[in-house]
Amino acid sequence: MALITRRSLILGSTAALAATVPLAADDGYPVMMVYKSPTCGCCGAWIEHVEAHGFRVAVQNLPDITVAKRELGVPQELWSCHTARIGDYLVEGHVPAIDIERMLSERPAIAGIAVPGMPAGSPGMEVPGYSEAYDVYAFGSGGHDVFARHGG
Repeated sequence: MALITRRSLILGSTAALAATVPLAADDGYPVMMVYKSPTCGCCGAWIEHVEAHGFRVAVQNLPDITVAKRELGVPQELWSCHTARIGDYLVEGHVPAIDIERMLSERPAIAGIAVPGMPAGSPGMEVPGYSEAYDVYAFGSGGHDVFARHGG
């Protein structure tokens, strides 16, 4: 597996980001490559969530995650703390595993799905006794629309 070098990030090489994604896991889903800051605890909690749902995850800690977001084409208004790539799709932020499974099953013509920000109660952002409603957005060349809604 190729590693992302500091130089490839500075030069903005999308090819370097794509090269880090293994082809497939044994369960039929591709391995999910997660790009995150090395110091982000909620990213680790989200990774535990998707792993508990059967996804295999590889992690690339980056000094500046915004470079990856820009190179991969995540719309800035949908940014959160981590970005993942699974197969041909992107997953931005604290998206529930059930929505990732749905996307992979339905195979919509989108670039990916995103939960902007870090809403309380989303996977990895659990707060005892408190949860807020949030939307998962599908995004691509046509803009973005609600893909799923989660109660508060």
